[in-house]
Formats: sequence, structure tokens, C-alpha cells
Amino acid sequence: MSVVIPVYQGEKTLVGVVNELLPYREVSTTKGGHDYVISEVLLVFDHGPDNSAAAIRSLTTSIDIVRGVWLSRNFGQHAATLAGMASAGGDWVVTMDEDGQHDPAAIGDLLDTAMAEKASVTYAMPSNPAPHGFLRNMASKSAKRTVRFLLSSDDATSYQSFRLVTGEVARSVAAYAGHGVYLDVAVGWIADKTATCPVMLREEGDRRSGYRLRSLLSHFWRMVISSGTRGLRLVSLIGAVFALAGIGLAIYFVIAYLTGHGAGQQGWTSTMVVLLVSTGAILFALGVIAEYVGVNVNMAMGKPAYLIVSDPALGPLGKTVPKTPATLPSGPVADAG
Repeated sequence: MSVVIPVYQGEKTLVGVVNELLPYREVSTTKGGHDYVISEVLLVFDHGPDNSAAAIRSLTTSIDIVRGVWLSRNFGQHAATLAGMASAGGDWVVTMDEDGQHDPAAIGDLLDTAMAEKASVTYAMPSNPAPHGFLRNMASKSAKRTVRFLLSSDDATSYQSFRLVTGEVARSVAAYAGHGVYLDVAVGWIADKTATCPVMLREEGDRRSGYRLRSLLSHFWRMVISSGTRGLRLVSLIGAVFALAGIGLAIYFVIAYLTGHGAGQQGWTSTMVVLLVSTGAILFALGVIAEYVGVNVNMAMGKPAYLIVSDPALGPLGKTVPKTPATLPSGPVADAG
């Protein structure tokens, strides 16, 4: 197995997470009788605000199975996970968070579920409420239900960052997924079967989440856009609904005029309502279409989902000028006066 951990704010938690994985360097047996071993742990540096880079360098130096994967800039959690998948060589790839929520002891349960159901992708389904607060948990569930409707698939409600994927599927997804594509949606395009396994989530501790409202909304919108063209069909449906509503309103006004109920009325209110609603629907439709066009333009121009580079400390930017002690000039000093 290869374990992929995207690292953004892992300075305080990363050492503990890696230490929990170390016992599985030796062959372990699951409850279902399957043997497995963790052959590598890939720490993908996503240019967070803390000193995670130093923690990664220390771990890669002291532990033989730990490898650092360095991105050229911050690309986000999903892109960092894809970069780790592309660099993984295991028969299976486990993805997990850096904050300690995911218990490595549950990896064996994920493997048992995958083998029992012959699933190429197995998600850890939390058996307890996620430690994010009521509002964020509700928003997450609503977002997944929305994508489930767009995809006409039950898999969307199972999306989690703690997942077990066959190595071939993981590396294939990492190879072709373009910029802006939601990782789990891309996995669903090629995975033969997905499964879920109940897992207890642990507390994050005092580590603050790297997600803010803006990033969460962007995360959700990328999931919607990646879900396919059904969003465009919804735009067409909205247009048809408003067209029918306009025809119905026109018939009503004609009947009102012929029966005398509309005589003498200026109609400014109804006109403004129709204009505002129709204009809003048109702008909404154009916005959705523009998002689809934008994603395709970025992919056509070759904008990468991620870019792996060498450790910056080992490259040209890591070179520093050696400090030498200051020396006084020899010989007489000219009088400035």
C-alpha cells in the first residue's frame, strides 16, 4: 500500500500521523484475513502558511518509507492528492488527512470491505458526526445530495477524503484529470464499483481548518461543474419554465383586458417583475454556461491540475550566500574631509 497525505497545515500534527503509520511497515493481517504492508508514505507539500516543509524534510530524512512530493505552488487538497496518486507505486493507494482525524487502524477494515465487495474504490463512511460543527456538516450533506441529483448516482453522498483506491485507478485518474476537475467525480468516471466502510472519526485537536466559507463554496461549485452536462440541461429546463410562465402571463393579461378587469391599470409593477425575474434567469444561465466554458478553456490551454517539482531547498532558490565576518580595510583610511 501507498499512503498519500496532502499537507497544507501539518506542522503540529504530521509527525504524530506518520508515527501511527509506522507499525504497518511490517506485514499486518486484517480481520478478514488479508495481509498488507505500507511500503511508502507520500507527503505532498501544498505550500501552506506554517512550517510544514521543515516537518516533511525531517520525516523523509529519518524514516525510510516517507517521501516528500513538492508542488510548485498551492493547488488545493484535491490537486495535491492527485499529485500523490501519480507518484504512488503501491497496489493500493490510501488517501488520508494530515490532521489526525483518520485512524490508520481502519485501513484494514477498508481493505476487507474492498475485497468482499470487489470494489476498486472504498470510502470511509463516518459512523459519528464529523468534528466540524453543525452548520458545516449540514452544508456538506446538502452539497453531496445536490451532486447526487446532478450525477443521478448514489456515490456522491459517500465522498470522503479517507479512501482506498486500487493503484491502477488512482494513477490513471491522476494522469488524465484536468484542471478544476473534482477528484471523486473523476474517480467515478472509471471505477467499476465503489463501496463504503463505517469508520470512527477522531477530533482534529487545536488545529484550525484550512477551509473557509469562500474555499468551501469554491469546492462545492467545482464538484457541480465536474458532474457533467446535466447542469446545462437544468439551465434549459429553467428557460422552458420561464417561457411557459411568460405565455401563461400573457394569456392572463389578454383575458383580463377583454373582460375589463385590466382596464385603466398602468402595469408598471407587473412589467418590472417580469423584467427582473427574466433578466435574473438569463444571467444565471449565462453564468453557468460561462463556468463550463471556463473549465474547458483552462484545459484546452494546458493549465495543469498540479506540477511536481524538486524540494525547493535543494534547488537554486535554496542556495544562500555564506556569511563571512566583516573585516576592516588595510592601509591608511582617506580623510573624507
